[in-house]
Amino acid sequence: MEPKRNTYKEMYFVDLLSYHTCSWSVPGSLGHEEEDAKTLAEWEIDYFKYDNCDNHGIKPRGRYANMSAALLKAGRPIFFSLCEWGLENPATWARNMGSSWRTTEDIKDQWSSVTLIADKNDIWAKHAGPGGWNDPDMLEVGNGVMKFEEYRSHFSIWALMKAPLLIGCDVQSASKETLSIIGNKEVIDVNQDPLGVQGRKICSRDDLEVWAGPLSGKRIIVVLWNRSRSKAPITVSWEDIGLSPSDPVTVRDLWAHSFVSRSQRGQLTADVASHDCQMYILTPVKKIKKIQEYV
Repeated sequence: MEPKRNTYKEMYFVDLLSYHTCSWSVPGSLGHEEEDAKTLAEWEIDYFKYDNCDNHGIKPRGRYANMSAALLKAGRPIFFSLCEWGLENPATWARNMGSSWRTTEDIKDQWSSVTLIADKNDIWAKHAGPGGWNDPDMLEVGNGVMKFEEYRSHFSIWALMKAPLLIGCDVQSASKETLSIIGNKEVIDVNQDPLGVQGRKICSRDDLEVWAGPLSGKRIIVVLWNRSRSKAPITVSWEDIGLSPSDPVTVRDLWAHSFVSRSQRGQLTADVASHDCQMYILTPVKKIKKIQEYV
């Protein structure tokens, strides 16, 4: 096996599996776990995806447990990505084996694929957290089939869900529009928030959805996602996200890189274009108490 280099992050990674890799042209690691784990450590690999092709019907729990033990024995910290396509609900058992686990089938550069996979990954939100993450598959941003608004929604929801943000396009030839999406630091910061809580779908009506989740510092991330075919207003009420209607918050728009409000109360409404989203961070306004000085 040969290591591949991700030039965007300067990170070495290897994608292996069972008797053959998914290319069906070179050997995989089944039966050679310790040998390959040692090689990965010698190559200073950072990220290792262990796939599910050509598995000869061997149950995944045993296969992935063996590789997990081999990686630990190799002595190098390696992000271990389990990829059995979500067939046996790995979110319920893979945390003790790896760093992330695929919850779904392979993603496609299609709007229907992104929305379907987002919904499937949402089911397992409570199982994710620091040390173990739900993986709804890599990003399709920049691969050329979907529209800009759809790619922006895709990136926003993956960031909110704390999914591994693995770039799936050729960054060397990526357009400015693509780089503006995958390089949005404010959105990436949501994904990397130290609290590590996966955001969830809060409500949905007629393909108009509110997704939200807690962030560190008592902040809340909110995505208003329009999955319908026409522009429409979407509203999030404070009660839906655990705030009192009277609580004032600042509202930061992560795609416009500006503040919508410095003291918003009760609810927030935005007109959202078809297949697009609006992404906000709500931060509680601190109440300043007056201190009377006595002489």
